[in-house]
Amino acid sequence: MGEVILTMEGIDKSFPGVHALDHVNLEIRKGEVHALMGENGAGKSTLMKVLTGIYTKDSGTITYEGKEVEFPNPRAAQAAGIVIVHQELNMMNHLTVAQNIFIGREKMSGKLINDKKMNEAAKELFDRLNIDIDPKEKMGNLTVGKQQMCEIAKAISHDAKVIIFDEPSAALTESEIEELFKIIRDLKAKGMGIVYISHRMDEIKVITDRVTVMRDGGYVGTLITKDSTKDDIIHMMVGRVIYEDPKEKSNVAPDAPVVLKVEHLNAGKMVRDVSFELHKGEILGFSGLMGAGRTETARALFGADPKDSGDIYVNGEKVDIKNPSDAVKYGIGYLSEDRKRYGIVVQKSVAENSTMADLDDYMKGPFIDKKKENKVAQKYVESLKTKTPNTEQLVVNLSGGNQQKVVIAKWLVRDCDILIFDEPTRGIDVGAKSEIYTLMNELVAEGKSIIMISSEMTEILRMSDRIVVMCEGRKTGEMSIEEATQENIMHAATLRD
Repeated sequence: MGEVILTMEGIDKSFPGVHALDHVNLEIRKGEVHALMGENGAGKSTLMKVLTGIYTKDSGTITYEGKEVEFPNPRAAQAAGIVIVHQELNMMNHLTVAQNIFIGREKMSGKLINDKKMNEAAKELFDRLNIDIDPKEKMGNLTVGKQQMCEIAKAISHDAKVIIFDEPSAALTESEIEELFKIIRDLKAKGMGIVYISHRMDEIKVITDRVTVMRDGGYVGTLITKDSTKDDIIHMMVGRVIYEDPKEKSNVAPDAPVVLKVEHLNAGKMVRDVSFELHKGEILGFSGLMGAGRTETARALFGADPKDSGDIYVNGEKVDIKNPSDAVKYGIGYLSEDRKRYGIVVQKSVAENSTMADLDDYMKGPFIDKKKENKVAQKYVESLKTKTPNTEQLVVNLSGGNQQKVVIAKWLVRDCDILIFDEPTRGIDVGAKSEIYTLMNELVAEGKSIIMISSEMTEILRMSDRIVVMCEGRKTGEMSIEEATQENIMHAATLRD
């Protein structure tokens, strides 16, 4: 590691009802990858937004390249060479990939924007990063994972000296993560200072040099990665050791009734002749590589996307699900992997989001019964341990993990018996993950049934009673938790026609 390029000392920041940063310190050196870790709500993203001019600090100092600085906006930070790759995607879906990458700094021919030059520049960038994306494709047509890679490419396209990666691998496949790490190592070798925010412990050990831990908006300490264990870091983050042992046997009774049966489901190219059953009190894990068709299967089942053919049975009765309202009517709830697009309304309160799927029960004449709404919302704030000052707080002001808890609360308020959890812990820290795992186990113990789609192998093996594996739109494997291993799952996940 080289000389210190960036220092943040005593950074303090408050929002209405929330003391987000409490005198936080951070030091970044040239040629190092520095992990910034902490539970959701610890203040990691807020600290980076203060650094890059998205938020104004209340107190403290930022020293960059030997001079005290305070950037008025992200563009000023970028001009100085500090760039952030956000966890939440900030793309314009109606524009092309190239237009998104160069927005605000378009390549011009006279007074006209030169799309050809931008496409060529984007293609060169993607070739350098080994990414297979068409620069002329509309951003809204890409998967979440591909959009994330575009966000990374956009950041790297600046002449950066410090680059901040905020959960960059959350939506990436293993091969994409390897490519990302190659890029990061290359940037490190060129003397760049890199801040790497992630909840994935294995990544931290592989890619980082030092780790700074935050808890509840405060600075806990900094460790040298190679001299620290996973448990050391977790203990600093949450004050307790959390184990992720795989489940040894199914908790489902042998005679548990089938609550959901799907036969020969087809929907476009990504759902081809998929059949499976879900039993009462079961967690059915859906595993597979990105692009396997797991989310598409869930969306077709829920009526969010049209199905071409196939039959769906709920509690033995054949049902016709044409849209999400039909699915909810039959007791099916869907927690989307893209919570901001499909799960929550960020400019509404915690209470308003919590009752959204069951609003008729909270009406008093033409008006919403706010007292009743707040009471049920508070119940789930407490049971899910959602970090919010009150139920009137706007969801936009919550951390990503706490936003996810609000989505879960919405379907619990609706009292759905069949719950589809699509990447339920994506971008959520180890402490919040443990709480959601406990909640899921409590739900199935009460007789609810869960389909859990997850890209994390440890999560699949820890939570599932039975596992369905998909590859390129087809079901390529099904196994009990007793016979499931990482090798067996990966073998099925790579089977092709």
